[in-house]
Amino acid sequence: MQQAAGSVMQISEITTKIRQNVQKVIVGKDEPINLAMVALLCGGHVLMEDVPGTGKTTMAKALAISLGCDFHRVQCTPDLMPTDVVGVNFFNQKSAEFEFRKGPIFTQILLTDEINRATPRTQSALLEAMQERQVTIDGVTTPLPSPFLVMATQNPVEMEGTFPLPEAQLDRFMVRIVMGYPNAKEEGDIYLRFERDAVLPSLKSVTSSQELINLMKIPPMVRVDESVRKYIVSLILATREHQGFSLGASPRAGLSLYKSSQAWAAINGRDYVTPDDVKKLSHSVLPHRMILSSTSRLRGSSAEQLVKDVLGSVPVPIER
Repeated sequence: MQQAAGSVMQISEITTKIRQNVQKVIVGKDEPINLAMVALLCGGHVLMEDVPGTGKTTMAKALAISLGCDFHRVQCTPDLMPTDVVGVNFFNQKSAEFEFRKGPIFTQILLTDEINRATPRTQSALLEAMQERQVTIDGVTTPLPSPFLVMATQNPVEMEGTFPLPEAQLDRFMVRIVMGYPNAKEEGDIYLRFERDAVLPSLKSVTSSQELINLMKIPPMVRVDESVRKYIVSLILATREHQGFSLGASPRAGLSLYKSSQAWAAINGRDYVTPDDVKKLSHSVLPHRMILSSTSRLRGSSAEQLVKDVLGSVPVPIER
């Protein structure tokens, strides 16, 4: 138990350093940065959804630099081909042999900017990579680097010329992050910070990819009491029985909620998960995975509102 507690404190300390380093570029945004770290520690992926200009791309770049990880960016457009992402076999006339040219997916942190502007064919090229950490081209499977994190952005307002992500794709994003607008003080701090020069080029890493790989072994050590585990199961089952959803949370969603709660507890310096951790992560792990019923859509309900209803209907375990 003492070993687990010590390891958890290590995660908490390093996460604090990373968050403070990213905040040299991004003003505030404690929770979005922590959620991105949760996904990274659990081997998951991040969907950042918000209007343009809220810092989604900047945060992804700052996080990659802070982590000391390789970083590639793919700007998604309707004419983007799967080979532009994963790579292609080409014939080298000098050597008279076929060679494989790796695509930008062969990196540790991949930013797929405006992912919903890519065609479904290109979007599906990410499925194997996100789930199995490998890419198969012409029958040859090549593993991806570790750690591997996909950070995808999309604009929920401008829908012209976009292709909505299919359910199978959405289910592979562990968390959905909504950046939100800054408050008045944060807005003023942004103006002062960037009135002269960009801060991003001067940013330095505060950890290494090898240290991150070691940290990823710690969250599974965080204790989840049987009552909390049953609480997670009850929440997942409740989404499948809720009349507001035509498609509830999948087993992958339940596992993501379980693992992300462990990582969230570790980031906050605890070696045990509380029901509040589960409730907190439910708002980021569940809504984007579910499909509303036609009645809910007609009423103008949102997945976030219905998840809140589910959380209010399932009894929270209490210590006896």
